[in-house]
Amino acid sequence: MTARLIDGRSLAARVRDEVATQVASMAEPPGLATLLVGDDPASEIYVRNKRRLCTEVGMRDLHRHLPADVTQAELASTIAGLNADPAVTGILLQLPLPSHLRPADLLELIDPDKDVDGLTEASAGRLALGKPGLRPCTPSGVVHILDRAGVELKGRHAVVVGRSNLVGKPQAQLLLERDATVSVCHRHTADLAAITRTADVLVVAAGVPHLVGADAVKPGATVVDVGIHRTEAGLCGDVDTAAVAEVAAAVTPVPGGVGPMTIAMLLWNTVAAARLQRVGGTATV
Repeated sequence: MTARLIDGRSLAARVRDEVATQVASMAEPPGLATLLVGDDPASEIYVRNKRRLCTEVGMRDLHRHLPADVTQAELASTIAGLNADPAVTGILLQLPLPSHLRPADLLELIDPDKDVDGLTEASAGRLALGKPGLRPCTPSGVVHILDRAGVELKGRHAVVVGRSNLVGKPQAQLLLERDATVSVCHRHTADLAAITRTADVLVVAAGVPHLVGADAVKPGATVVDVGIHRTEAGLCGDVDTAAVAEVAAAVTPVPGGVGPMTIAMLLWNTVAAARLQRVGGTATV
């Protein structure tokens, strides 16, 4: 068996087209405020790409670039100002931050209706309770990939490898919402491969290069690789894609799989945030 490679780039392009159509129909375009602190080269690239795609779909780019020596109080004041600004639909605080700042405290200051990264406690609570709200971009992107690839989730066994607040935990919640039966594995899981081999849908977000090989995959499964690592041989994920492709029915590549969809979901969330703010909390995300 040779697995079908799920093209995240083309799926993300379709999402961006849908977002652009929604933005064009709105009386006022949403405004995304990206907050960049300091001059970290990787962060600058990430933010530049997000800003470019934001303007391409017709949104307003309300970027803020603050010096690396900004104080906790000054950054908190900036976030408060963005919360109060009706022109700002979504707020994204680019991580990592300089070491003297406390990112968890700053993230909690973001209005949950503008939390387009879906990282505040309020956003996590809304997800856990099944209430309307903004969901983390990467887990939401994974579900969109599965939907658009025609992968059935209802009644299937989904295994999530990783339990981070950013991906693993919300991923499990989103899969439960879709009526999958969900198992979560982590570094203390005994005989990881024995559990992942039971998965109809396997989502790997462990942060370990090539953690999952062919022996850990059920024949005919769908495998989604969230990891990305820069090695001497180039970029790779948490899955040994070439080996797994001989067993699985479908697999996402690295690069070109989950990554492009994550940014597309940021744009999707910014439109959803506009609905949360203007229609009284009835956003569909």
